[in-house]
Amino acid sequence: MEWSESSVFPVENALEIILVFNWTGIITYANAAAREKLEYGDELCGSHISEIFPNTFNADEGGFETDYPFGNEIKNLVAYRKNRTCFPVAARIISSDTQAQTYICMANDMLEKEHLSREIVHVKQEAQQAMKVKSEFVANVTHELRTPVNGVLGNVRELLDIVKDEKPLKNLRLIERCCADMNKIINNILDFSKLEAGKFVLEPRRFHFRNMLDYVRDQHINKITEKGLRFFMTVSPQVPEYIIGDELRIVQILNNLLSNALKFTTVGKITVTVVKTAQVNDKIELFFIVKDSGIGIDSADKDKLFQSFSQVDASISRKYGGTGLGLNICKQLVELMGGKIEAEGEKNKGTTFSFSIWVGLSEEDASPLPEENSGTPWPSMFTTAPAEEDNENADAAIEFGTAENKEALKKNLSKLTLCVEMENWEKAEMFMETIRQLTQGAPHEMSRVVLKLKMAVQKENYDKVMSECEELNGFL
Repeated sequence: MEWSESSVFPVENALEIILVFNWTGIITYANAAAREKLEYGDELCGSHISEIFPNTFNADEGGFETDYPFGNEIKNLVAYRKNRTCFPVAARIISSDTQAQTYICMANDMLEKEHLSREIVHVKQEAQQAMKVKSEFVANVTHELRTPVNGVLGNVRELLDIVKDEKPLKNLRLIERCCADMNKIINNILDFSKLEAGKFVLEPRRFHFRNMLDYVRDQHINKITEKGLRFFMTVSPQVPEYIIGDELRIVQILNNLLSNALKFTTVGKITVTVVKTAQVNDKIELFFIVKDSGIGIDSADKDKLFQSFSQVDASISRKYGGTGLGLNICKQLVELMGGKIEAEGEKNKGTTFSFSIWVGLSEEDASPLPEENSGTPWPSMFTTAPAEEDNENADAAIEFGTAENKEALKKNLSKLTLCVEMENWEKAEMFMETIRQLTQGAPHEMSRVVLKLKMAVQKENYDKVMSECEELNGFL
């Protein structure tokens, strides 16, 4: 059987070494890789196989002698170049069943593989070093930023106790709020950097779970109710009083989700529900649900929510602000606690975030609690309404032109007017944003009045605000 380049063209350009030799040991075909790596060139055909693998084959008068077990098993051999230098190969040599006995050798150059492996290790080490340098840089920069921000914040708070005039007081409060926002951004960047570098460590301890929820509620209740929203917290009786976990990071996750809910919700309510879903020895799984009746999200955009430095679209960042880090940090924190986080929603019909975490129980808290399905409502300054009714009212209020929408607009205009009369322009801007969202889809004439009203609020022009409010009321 004669092998030629044309008859085996598919293997001519293969990356592995391919040799064909007959029962006498004479090589009858060598592909391009074999000719190049063994450095024989065209002289390779006609050479004896023992010249290539002298440790495996011995030439004799009848052809060759070998202990090689021909077949599909891969063996580590040593191949010799024409200049008698050698290199390791992983080879497989099979024999044909024809009368004219033919052998086919397929071998991979292990020297190249080892070199590539070393290159991969080197690149990985460089990447790890770069990550370390980046993390150290971010840590240093955030520390340097936090120092002057806290210095400004401390001096502003001292001045707030001294200054009595309303105008400088307003400016000082604005500076205080900006410093607090800057600290939040700095903390997010630092947390993200630690998480990316794998240096973030949870600090679990035993704490009172319901006291923690009280703390979270107290942080958000005023802002939520000032915006005209209702706020409810419900905790299942199966959840123990005390748990072992990282209280600070659980609070961080809830704060982030509630801040987002407040930011993106114009009318309706925000609810937090906590239930116990599983227990294994002294570990329990807690399941949290944070639901709002805000702008919602398309199902196609859900995956973007948890990506770092990402917003669903650019207009979200322009309109509502944010670094796009908060939800990514939440996701990584939840995963560190052995759980997962998900989002469900529909455009203009609210969003539901749910996440689970595993926490520990101390010996005195590990006794099983009664299995009941009912929840214990969290105290609130508002009475509840059926969930279906709440959702319908929220949807109707967002849709311009409905009776619910007009009612919501009138309430927010009234609150805006009251804030302006009390010269609380910061809250006035919050109600102005709600009015802008409630008038999306309004006729052109009404939209122009809303735009003029917004500009008047931003310029703190009392007379102009009252005039535009009166004109807007005329449309209603």
